[in-house]
Amino acid sequence: MSQELYTQLAQAVIDGDEKVAMSLTKEALTRGLNPLEIIKEGLTSGMEVVGEKFSRGEYFLPHLVMAGNTMKASLTWLEPALKTSGMVRETLGTVVMGTVAGDIHEIGKSLVGTMLAANGFVVHDLGVDVPTSKFIETVRETGANLVGLSALLTTTMSVQRTVIEELTEAGLRDQVKVMVGGAPVSPQWAQQIGADGYAEDAAGAVTLARRLVGADG
Repeated sequence: MSQELYTQLAQAVIDGDEKVAMSLTKEALTRGLNPLEIIKEGLTSGMEVVGEKFSRGEYFLPHLVMAGNTMKASLTWLEPALKTSGMVRETLGTVVMGTVAGDIHEIGKSLVGTMLAANGFVVHDLGVDVPTSKFIETVRETGANLVGLSALLTTTMSVQRTVIEELTEAGLRDQVKVMVGGAPVSPQWAQQIGADGYAEDAAGAVTLARRLVGADG
């Protein structure tokens, strides 16, 4: 019976149906099912399908947003249950991310944060127009192993390089893998500035993040 519930929950995520997902999450908790299993077998399974559909061109940006929001809504019920039970949700890594100084583009960066959080990463989203020093300070405070730098303007791309240089000067570069993205950014630019990888979209960012932390073998 529990597997059937997990399958329905995964489908609710795939459909981006928050109402159904929250109802099923509450039902699963009422039945006394393991909160970690609910996340893994239900929510995460659904997000994996969404990512695959997006990669194949069957799903688009709105589908990703709805699925991410659906998973977040269910997690608002599951996180307290995890704390109460003393369980710890497995995390793949800790990400410090933001749109670099001088750039106020929000949507793409926020979607990447949502998708990473939905796929098992702890995300510290610093917002937009983030000073370089704030990235450095937050990496130091959180012990993050990933940094995500977004730039949507050709005039702010160079700040991605500056952040990487500052991480090196602060002695933190060996601790973190740096991902870059944004409309004018390319794999060639990522290589040129010494980043560890480039992602074109949110689904790609999840795949890249998993690879950089060794979660895919």
